[in-house]
Amino acid sequence: MRSRVSISHNHEIETAIRGALDVLDGLSELFVGKHVAIKPNDTWASRDDLTACVQADTVRAVIRYVKGYFPRKITVSGGAGAGETDEIFRLLGIDRVIREEGVEFFDHNRPPFRPVHLEHGPHREVMVNGHIFDYDTVVSLAAHKEHHLAAVTLTMKNIAMSYPAGDFYGHPRAKSLHPHGMFDDIHSFIAAMCRRFPIGLGIIAGHPAMTGTGPIGGLTFESGMVIASKDCVAADSVGAHILGHDRVAHVIEAERLGVGVADLSNIDIIGVRLPEAVWIFRDGERKAAA
Repeated sequence: MRSRVSISHNHEIETAIRGALDVLDGLSELFVGKHVAIKPNDTWASRDDLTACVQADTVRAVIRYVKGYFPRKITVSGGAGAGETDEIFRLLGIDRVIREEGVEFFDHNRPPFRPVHLEHGPHREVMVNGHIFDYDTVVSLAAHKEHHLAAVTLTMKNIAMSYPAGDFYGHPRAKSLHPHGMFDDIHSFIAAMCRRFPIGLGIIAGHPAMTGTGPIGGLTFESGMVIASKDCVAADSVGAHILGHDRVAHVIEAERLGVGVADLSNIDIIGVRLPEAVWIFRDGERKAAA
């Protein structure tokens, strides 16, 4: 089996989003007449630091792109891992984008909750808000970042560690209100969650990118790159490679579970070539560190 991943490079985020998505086939099947959920990385933000999250203009660019396919409904679905979603959206300006674009907002950290069985991993029953099952297509809109526990936090982790309901498990989930085993083997948990909760389209945006001490407080810089694929495993494999991680455990396990393709030799990359993308990324990182 082969998968396709696109890479675009442009420091104007809407142009970069469009460049990455225009070359992908089959988007009409994901969007036309569908209830589309866009889930941005919204882990944590403060008045002084917005760099850990997907930015408001990135969210706007994706909303506008999806609108071009005449979906039945668009929901920006949030579930912050280390704070209250509505407050983080307000700090980022995503709340304003939602109002101005006339789309819905839903915080899946809130009750009511329902248990969902997982067939794999260290935590076999996860509490989620059942509204997430109303989505026909989920767009995982991730920042391009490293992570101190999971190596990377890309499209898969953006869903897997957000859907477990914050109001049930705690903010952050590591300080749990109810016992769980998510962090006993975070890689297996991420893979199991992405098998249970499919991602229709994965987008990784380096606006900004973060290396080093992620997911918060690392070195941030504008890479100008956007990575996109209908295969979230393939997107994350490419994104991880650019970050310097070639064998991320949850990406490899997701391939074993049949979620997608992790082997770069079975991924067709269109747009910016992978060696060039690595050079662009590392050059941006070097300049930021200088």
